Amino acid sequence: MSNVATFDTRTEAKIPVESPLAYSYRRSGAPAPTGKSRVVLRERPFLGHLILRGGAIVLDEAVREVLGVSLPGEPQGLVQDADGERSIQWLSPDEWLVIVPGGEEFELENRLRAALGDAHFAISNASGGQTLVELEGEAARELLMKSVIYDVHPSHFPVGKGVTTVFAKTTVILRRPAEDRWELVVRRSFADYTYRWLLDAGEEYGIGVER
Repeated sequence: MSNVATFDTRTEAKIPVESPLAYSYRRSGAPAPTGKSRVVLRERPFLGHLILRGGAIVLDEAVREVLGVSLPGEPQGLVQDADGERSIQWLSPDEWLVIVPGGEEFELENRLRAALGDAHFAISNASGGQTLVELEGEAARELLMKSVIYDVHPSHFPVGKGVTTVFAKTTVILRRPAEDRWELVVRRSFADYTYRWLLDAGEEYGIGVER
């Protein structure tokens, strides 16, 4: 068992919390989806984000034991559990992003540390530093074509793939968990910029925001 001190970042005190896009909604508005909306944007805030680093074989055994899901079997892979609520994404040869429902990350981290024992690894809780934005609809890919430098054609970016790429003048983790749904993992400090860019670039598609 690792002797690293851990702490739960979600306090039980009744402190008001706001999503990374709360300011953006107030500043830029949040147009509701209509029948003409070909793209719908929604934020999934307050999820648990853990960064795992270490050897793939050792980590895979622990992750399967604790989460019941294996690490992606190839670079740029994205795997999900049966409910689609928990995912693991390849970031680099020794680095993976785990996203789970909010509130699960602290227990998950402790269980992984217990399962990994004295192995060489690192686990970082990035939950407060980033958020997840979904784009869904028939024009979602067209919107991304205007925004990222990575090739998002279906032949090059199939379902179950995820990459880190340039988005406008920042970077995001871009994922495709379903045929017509894309996800952007965005740093908190760039959330407002990303949101305003998407509203502007998505105007021609009648972009709507679900809150």
